[in-house]
Amino acid sequence: MEKIGVFTSGGDAPGMNACIRAVVRTAIYHGLEVVGIMEGYQGIVDKNFIPMTADSVSNIIQQGGTILKSARCTQFRTKKGRKKAYKNLKEAGIDGVVAIGGDGTFTGAAIFMQEYPDINFVGCPGTIDNDLHGTDFTIGYDTAINTAMEAIDKIKDTANADARLFFIEVMGRDVGFIALRSCIATGAETVLMPETSTNIKALVKTISEHYERKKASIIIIVAEGEEMGGAVKVAKKVSKKFTALSSRVTILGHIQRGGRPTAMERVNASWMGLEAVKALIAGEKGIMIGIVNNKVAHTSFEKAIKHNQEISPTLLEMVKVLA
Repeated sequence: MEKIGVFTSGGDAPGMNACIRAVVRTAIYHGLEVVGIMEGYQGIVDKNFIPMTADSVSNIIQQGGTILKSARCTQFRTKKGRKKAYKNLKEAGIDGVVAIGGDGTFTGAAIFMQEYPDINFVGCPGTIDNDLHGTDFTIGYDTAINTAMEAIDKIKDTANADARLFFIEVMGRDVGFIALRSCIATGAETVLMPETSTNIKALVKTISEHYERKKASIIIIVAEGEEMGGAVKVAKKVSKKFTALSSRVTILGHIQRGGRPTAMERVNASWMGLEAVKALIAGEKGIMIGIVNNKVAHTSFEKAIKHNQEISPTLLEMVKVLA
């Protein structure tokens, strides 16, 4: 292997730049050429390649977002598009690719390698949702939950001042990892998420119990993908039961995707990037680099995608007991 590429795909996540930096500098350290592929798979189809040097990734480890950008690519979903992508990679002399992204990114890589097995792909898990099997924390997750926590803490201050009921919506269309951990970290009263059923009667009972205890505020964390459709719909159902309690809805939205990555994020993303290059050099392909119990783990793309992370029963117990 003499030349590799690196790209980011799917939703951006804090820590992606730290991973890019590690990939570039590890490749150079081992005597490889490295190119940045702009806008994910679209960049491969368009042959949007830029040579990368150690200086190319200076002063980016602390930046959110991704310097390589991201984009959706409908062309890559077709055989014709993938054929063009293969031609571009071969003409550029790229032998291996580090793909930083989530399940869609790895699905695309797996299909591509079935058709063109002479180009190796290794993945680094970049998604704030933490929904990939084979790693304790995905790139972006730790920063996202810290961002959510800080925002909820601030909302709690004003909620305490006016004795209000707040429904706070966090990201999590398919999974509730951000919602669950931010609920525990902020001492919120309960959490609603895709993995659990939304029982309005039980929720009303929970709020009533806290209200009768004269709590200064009541905070309900709602993942955007919970079964009723998010915080606004839940609030409409519940608020009419509490006419004496002023209620508000706050949707945190894309604030959770931005901002400077945490220290843990930067270290883990750097570690994954380094190991991804080492895996390519060793001839490995079709795997995602993860960190499990503070050790590097290699998981096939198929397993990483299909065997999603499971919600910890212990964390669910913490919400119930500690509230």
